[in-house]
Amino acid sequence: MFEFDQYLGFLAFAGIALIGFWLMVFLLTFAVPYWIGGSLLEMFKEKKEERRKKKEALQ
Repeated sequence: MFEFDQYLGFLAFAGIALIGFWLMVFLLTFAVPYWIGGSLLEMFKEKKEERRKKKEALQ
């Protein structure tokens, strides 16, 4: 069926494919939402700080 070198090639391909699959699962379920959520939170904090400074400047 398979020669030994073909078997090693198949194992290497399967290993790389599985690593890539789990990396994409990790990135799409944790890393990207964490990144987007953190940047949105930071943007809201900056806007809140700007409004606070404008309000203090008017008084």
